[in-house]
Amino acid sequence: MNALPFPATAIRRLTLAAVLALGAHGAQAQSLIELYDAARGYDAALQAARAQYDAAQAKGEQALAGLRPQAGLTAGAHWANSSNSASDGSKSSNTQNIALSASQPLYRPVNRLNSEQGQLAIDIARAQLAAAEQDLVVRAAQAYFDVSAAQDTLTFVQAQKTAVAEQLASAKRNFEVGTSTVTDSREAQARFDLVVAQEIAASNDLRVKKLALDQLVGRSGAETRTLATPVNLPVLIPADPEAWVQNAVRQHPMVKQADKAFEIAEIEVQKAQAGHKPTLDLVGQYQIARGPSANYPTAGQVRNNTASVGLQFNMPLYAGGAIEYRVKEALALVEKSRADRETALRNISQATRSAYFGVLSGQGQVKALEAAEASSQSALDANKLGYQVGVRINIDVLNAQSQLFQTKRDLAVARYNVLVGTLRLKQVSGVLTAEDLRAVNAALK
Repeated sequence: MNALPFPATAIRRLTLAAVLALGAHGAQAQSLIELYDAARGYDAALQAARAQYDAAQAKGEQALAGLRPQAGLTAGAHWANSSNSASDGSKSSNTQNIALSASQPLYRPVNRLNSEQGQLAIDIARAQLAAAEQDLVVRAAQAYFDVSAAQDTLTFVQAQKTAVAEQLASAKRNFEVGTSTVTDSREAQARFDLVVAQEIAASNDLRVKKLALDQLVGRSGAETRTLATPVNLPVLIPADPEAWVQNAVRQHPMVKQADKAFEIAEIEVQKAQAGHKPTLDLVGQYQIARGPSANYPTAGQVRNNTASVGLQFNMPLYAGGAIEYRVKEALALVEKSRADRETALRNISQATRSAYFGVLSGQGQVKALEAAEASSQSALDANKLGYQVGVRINIDVLNAQSQLFQTKRDLAVARYNVLVGTLRLKQVSGVLTAEDLRAVNAALK
């Protein structure tokens, strides 16, 4: 049974059409850098981290105030009226006073320790801000390539739909002239209906991914670019997972937060122990008071000016055992902080190794899928030729088409996963910056 000839270059033309469609899609799209810059000014999580950092800086200045001079101004006025039974009248008087007082801490160990904790809290907020910035880099790249992958999937499904439609038309023509059975037409129709369902699902997935990207960058209708050809994926440098782990335990924002939290806990012990220590302040006052005087020869309203300066000493003797138990509490919290720091180090080390091998695995998948793409193309060509000469049936060609386009979709997704995985690896090792997006952006059209 001889089939009508199916064009030998049909699938290549369809693939070329898909590539051109991808290029046209990226022509008016924004680069990854553009959309990341938009996200930096819009993302609520990053804005919250910035506000937290500003608040920590203000709180640090509050702690420093405990080491600086303090000054205050007080004033008062009083009126009085008095009478007694021994006299026929009553007396009225008024007094006024104003005082300027100032003090300078000379020895207050708790205030000094509070200022140190305030600076450490600023360091923690700075690390949290760095973590939020790194997280936004990864989220922006993930959302960007989710849209690109969804767009590629839709484009390939549409190309497959066109190929299946041509195969369906060929099967119908062959059936009409009696060179094929009705089974070929029904199989092609079933595959066409399946691809239509896949197209609907891919279109909806693209719509959802675009909404997520729009929400992240604060724009409506953001478009992404596809990968340029030939595709050049980044190379892992250094090519040693332990080198990445060493960077992580030194530079990761979570490690820095854990380190500073441990230092704060140790200072808290010193503060608790300082409850037994005395305090010493330099104090001074200048007061002006005006009021009545009954003493001869200054009867009447008298103004007094008083200036004083001195030292104020305070020594706690007994606080009911509160200080001792506060020290015990602080020591226990130091141990907790040490354990939290160790947990952070272990988690980050594990995450770094997992991210490293995930990128390696992704690169291997890309190479395997590139080979599979070439093999699938050859298999499709062979099945089409066999269909033309009658040694293959329609379902063989349909299966080969499906395999080719599925491989193309998987390859596109694998490439995007490698790009995002590389950024995640740098994130978990604590070295990710916005500049790393430029290398990824260079791989786009």
